[in-house]
Amino acid sequence: MFGIVDFGAFVAAFIILLFIPGPGNLAIITSTTKGGLRGGVAATLGLMAGDQVLMWLAVAGVAAVLATSPTAFGAVQWLGAAYLAWLGFKMLTAKPGAAPILNIKPHHYFQQAMTITVLNPKAIVFYMAFFPLFIDPLHHRGMVTFGVMAITVAVLAFVYCITVVFLTHFLAERLRANPMISRSLEKLAGIFLIGFGIKLALSR
Repeated sequence: MFGIVDFGAFVAAFIILLFIPGPGNLAIITSTTKGGLRGGVAATLGLMAGDQVLMWLAVAGVAAVLATSPTAFGAVQWLGAAYLAWLGFKMLTAKPGAAPILNIKPHHYFQQAMTITVLNPKAIVFYMAFFPLFIDPLHHRGMVTFGVMAITVAVLAFVYCITVVFLTHFLAERLRANPMISRSLEKLAGIFLIGFGIKLALSR
């Protein structure tokens, strides 16, 4: 359908990608916890923008470049590892009362969520290696095929992320009264981000 090999499998694969715990999910949860619904929605849009960047880079042939150039792929891995570890370290070492690592202003949430998504190894592997497998070379319809895939990715990501945002906001309202819990969650988030960075670096 639309030049896509097994559209149902494509949808299922992307849903699985969304549900696997990773930096993208953490960015949505952290942004909502610290910035409320506005921060969560901004992070959602950032994650969706990052997805579109990776998908269209794959369309443009970046997948082939990374597949044939270990140096280029290694550079992307190291860049992602450094950014995630740096962000996690800043969250882990932030002092009580200090300015939040994720700024309350929506455009900061958007920027960080987009950056985390673009540098997310899970997303990189999906778009740069797995994604092209769903393109049918015999029935490919050019921009129609890519457009349908892009819209599908955007809709699924939006529905999933908005659901996470509202669930997180619902819980955050009950946790916000206890600063110690919020502080512990921020440190835990920092530890996870550092872990993601280390895992990415070691995956080389």
